Amino acid sequence: MSHYLAQNIKYLRKEKGFTQEGLAGKLGINRAALGSYEEGRAEPKLAVLQMMAQYFSCSLDDLLYQDFAQGKERVVSDKKGQKLRVLSVAVDKEDKERIVVVPVKAAAGYLDGFSDVDYIESLPSFSLPLQELGRERSYRLFQIKGDSMNPIPSGSYIISEYIQDWTQIKDDHCYILITQDEGIVYKRVLNRLSDEELILKSDNPEYKPYSIGSEMIAEVWKAIGYISLQLPETGGDPLSANQIMSALIRLEKDVKEVKETLRH
Repeated sequence: MSHYLAQNIKYLRKEKGFTQEGLAGKLGINRAALGSYEEGRAEPKLAVLQMMAQYFSCSLDDLLYQDFAQGKERVVSDKKGQKLRVLSVAVDKEDKERIVVVPVKAAAGYLDGFSDVDYIESLPSFSLPLQELGRERSYRLFQIKGDSMNPIPSGSYIISEYIQDWTQIKDDHCYILITQDEGIVYKRVLNRLSDEELILKSDNPEYKPYSIGSEMIAEVWKAIGYISLQLPETGGDPLSANQIMSALIRLEKDVKEVKETLRH
């Protein structure tokens, strides 16, 4: 994977003053696994690499490709979608990433703790064995509130995929944004990163679009579905498109008949 990874892990561990067992405990992995990483006998999975980069306050690129023993300055990636950012994740005992749930009551805490591995692991998490969810990607559930994105009801959980490269944001698609001013925001987005901003739109026409500077954004997640525990209030099956069209044709015919009657 990388010529420098093994020696960087060992160097950074000693710089922190940890034994292998001590660092393994911080990262939530076993000591034997950490030892194999330092000796180059095994390669960490992406989730473990992300935790390491976050813990050592460096970018994933630097952890893999820079020689820290030579005094390389460690700088966390920028927030304008140009470089690689580090995502804190929760993993199970087999180092498989789990889907973290961020309920409304945890929204304020998430803004302060989204980059803290310990905080992320304190949130509810689960595995969702759906073939539509790729194993190589990171997913999260964010609960939303309010009516700005009707018809999705308040209290729904938005199933979201982590967006590492913000240039992939597509116009008029829905995203969860972690912002410094508003916290967790669920909106339809227009990509204006060339002007260092995004335009956020609500599906409810009562709410006006507004812009947010890219420097105010911490994370971006693409909405791919939602879970709601609210059932429709009205009974009966919804009309199909064919039924609606038939009803309109009948209505038009009835109107013509009324007009013919009035003429006579």
